[in-house]
Amino acid sequence: MSKKTTPRRLLENEAMAMARRLRTGPRKLNLVANLIRGLPAEKALAQLSFSPRRISGEVKRVLMSAIANAENNHNLDVDRLVVAEAYVGKSLTMKRFRPRARGRMARINKPFSRITVVVREREGT
Repeated sequence: MSKKTTPRRLLENEAMAMARRLRTGPRKLNLVANLIRGLPAEKALAQLSFSPRRISGEVKRVLMSAIANAENNHNLDVDRLVVAEAYVGKSLTMKRFRPRARGRMARINKPFSRITVVVREREGT
């Protein structure tokens, strides 16, 4: 006896990839996610390749993973993939302390974030 398989959260023509604990704040990561939302996968990869933001390399890796998942796990056509969703969430926060005047301390928060990329095969040619 084994557990029942959980139903698939995505549609049959979708594939997903997620990266957790990316070392940047969610607001900065969301600026990069806005660049690729709704673009064809090929154009989104080109956009991320030439983006000057540091975190865009990590987002490119997640997008390439979603494309590979679509091709290998779900048998979707790579040439017809579109970035359907790209959303960002909070992850953990490192707390650090910095000495200040008169023997006090100031807390510095170093946030982490996560990104989820969903690619969808568009209909037709």
